[in-house]
Amino acid sequence: MTQPPQTIVALVDGSIYSASLCEHAAWAARRTGHPVQIIHVLGRRDASDRHDHSGAISLGARSALLQELAELDAQRAKLISRRGRAILEDASAILEGAGVADVTARLRHGDLVETVTELQAETGMIMIGKRGEAADFARGHLGSNLERIVRATHRPIFVASRAFRPISRVLVAYDGGASAAKAVDFIAASPLFQGLEVSVATVGTKATAVETGQAQAKAKLSAAGLATETAILPGQPETALSQYIEEAGFDLLVMGAYGHSRIRSLMIGSTTTEMIRSCKVPIVLVR
Repeated sequence: MTQPPQTIVALVDGSIYSASLCEHAAWAARRTGHPVQIIHVLGRRDASDRHDHSGAISLGARSALLQELAELDAQRAKLISRRGRAILEDASAILEGAGVADVTARLRHGDLVETVTELQAETGMIMIGKRGEAADFARGHLGSNLERIVRATHRPIFVASRAFRPISRVLVAYDGGASAAKAVDFIAASPLFQGLEVSVATVGTKATAVETGQAQAKAKLSAAGLATETAILPGQPETALSQYIEEAGFDLLVMGAYGHSRIRSLMIGSTTTEMIRSCKVPIVLVR
């Protein structure tokens, strides 16, 4: 029987989320025993060390100036590469300092999503910060690459919060859809969740279909040895789940990347997007 891929891929970019991302990756690696691969991707513009300045010749620029511009471009490319390696070294140090022995670091060139797609066959879970390097300037917006990665991969995606804290209580947002069912399957099968308290919450009103779905989810999780509770929350999913997480003190939210939206091929489900924006705890998205 073929074993599922196990490598935890952590995508670091030097943002204020990177340290938390590494701490969460260390937590996941210690619980599962899986190796961690840290990836920093240099975009094609960043990686390029040559720009064509020949068009400036028609404006009368001297050859010496063109040469100087070319040298500056080459120097900039080298500095960007050195920065990327420094980011990887810092990330490796955090993981190794947290007791993770099997850590590799790779500096890649090209498109981030293409890199993730290429590595998908050997990846068990992808970890990324909620926002990128412009986080302080765009607090209301998600990282530009997050939605692209969700669309491009079928692996669970761990979206790290800004600060790390130990995880002991897990909330599963369960709407009865295919993604939610897969989220339950993932929790039941992964050693990441063993020994943690798990609650299955559905937003809506008490009904036979809701209770049946929750009972099935609870049975599957209980069979995996997980202590599981259920709850039915009134209100709208975006506000009800966030409030329940804060009031009940959950440390991690697991949910399907998509609900029942007919336009799910075009964007992340609206509830999912809003939860990522507003939720202060890390989120695992499962397709």
